[in-house]
Amino acid sequence: MVRAAVLPAVGAPLEITDIALPEPGPGRVRIRLAAAGVCHSDLSLTDGTMRVPVPAVLGHEGAGTVVSVGEGVRHVAPGDGAVLNWAPSCGQCHHCLLGEVWLCASALSGVGAVHARTADGTPLHPGLNVAAFAEETVVAANCVLPAPDGIPLTDAALLGCAVLTGYGAVHHSARVREGETVVVFGVGGVGLAVLQSARIAGASTVVAVDVSPEKEELARAAGATDYLVASATTAKDVRRLTGGHGADVAVECVGRAVTIRTAWESTRRGGRTTVVGIGGKDQQVTFNALELFHWGRTLSGCVYGNCDPARDLPVIAEHVRAGRFDLGALVTERISLDGIPAAFDTMIAGRGGRALIVFP
Repeated sequence: MVRAAVLPAVGAPLEITDIALPEPGPGRVRIRLAAAGVCHSDLSLTDGTMRVPVPAVLGHEGAGTVVSVGEGVRHVAPGDGAVLNWAPSCGQCHHCLLGEVWLCASALSGVGAVHARTADGTPLHPGLNVAAFAEETVVAANCVLPAPDGIPLTDAALLGCAVLTGYGAVHHSARVREGETVVVFGVGGVGLAVLQSARIAGASTVVAVDVSPEKEELARAAGATDYLVASATTAKDVRRLTGGHGADVAVECVGRAVTIRTAWESTRRGGRTTVVGIGGKDQQVTFNALELFHWGRTLSGCVYGNCDPARDLPVIAEHVRAGRFDLGALVTERISLDGIPAAFDTMIAGRGGRALIVFP
């Protein structure tokens, strides 16, 4: 038995309880977690914004050590460090064949499987495939990436979602070029990764926007040259900081209609807005036909940073080893499994960056 955070039903509080994991069968791997990040997507699963079968073990951003492997697993062995990949690609669907592995049609095909059982035998599903809110987990082999050399596993946990998403939003979706101006909406874990990535890309001005004035120090440490507390005049304030034109690029990490609209309005004529935040179906964003023509702006979604983890993880790891990307700067709180509900409350209140569960 291992301890895990279980969502018994949508809208219900998490339960920290013991679960029984099976031994890894063919093509599966058992991982002992070193750390797992608490992401807004986990919160979106608890309130029904995103739907997966329940009851489920949540958590999708983590790293740990391989305990055992099933038949046919060759790329990792017991004792190896591993980063969990919650959205593995099949390599065979329409999107994978186009090279868009982040849109793989089968990426979440594993969420309906029985992952583990509670002490009374109740079957549990694996949240977003990897069930990282647990001392140990058993996952499909394609959900396991070898951990990069030279990076502690507690730091490497962040690579599996926040960093890949933030880095990819800048380098693959928005395609920020050296000298461009960037505005980032939302200074949580992903937003902090976006700020660092914009700095790495050579952005000249990087404006961070958040509802909390307390996050300014975090944002500036991550690479923001300017900080704005969100208000009704945010778009005008961004233009003031960018020579009167507006930013070349806006990255929205909140997932709210008003923030998406403000991000779009904060860009220059011909500017680019990338939406990373996951919003609910009730969040409707509206535009009129004339403004779409006149401004010539681009608005695009961004899934998992439009990343191919196998390609991008080594590149990001080199930035980390070279000191250009500080993984520790994303973390504002280190907690145990029992601290997850309080971390959700902090997230809802708009405080802090990434809470990181560190396992004994």
